[in-house]
Amino acid sequence: MDRPIRVLVAKPGLDGHDRGAKVVARALRDAGMEVIYTGLRQTPQQIVAAAIQEDVDVVAMSILSGAHNHLFPKVVQILKDEGAEDILIVGGGVIPEDDIPGLKEAGVKEIFTPGTATTDVIEFIKNNVKRK
Repeated sequence: MDRPIRVLVAKPGLDGHDRGAKVVARALRDAGMEVIYTGLRQTPQQIVAAAIQEDVDVVAMSILSGAHNHLFPKVVQILKDEGAEDILIVGGGVIPEDDIPGLKEAGVKEIFTPGTATTDVIEFIKNNVKRK
């Protein structure tokens, strides 16, 4: 029996704003995905540990603090180090357009900026997740 896509929604770093992450989490849940929300102020190590423990298909990170160029690649690298590079990594939040190519080069498959329709996030995940 096919299980639903499992998504870990994470807020890395010291960013204390989570309205957007909660909106996306609800949209993913309403689309039939299983959603695990880590809560605020997670370290990259905590995010990776939760992703592995929960056996997720996707890690969706949201950030508004400006630390995306450090924190997103750090999560990608730790996942690789743990042998979990099959997990789809996406990010969102207030991220300048100029930073997006570098994040994608570091292994974040897609970046969703403010105003992105939740249906676009859902479709991207459905079309790009590697099922276990």
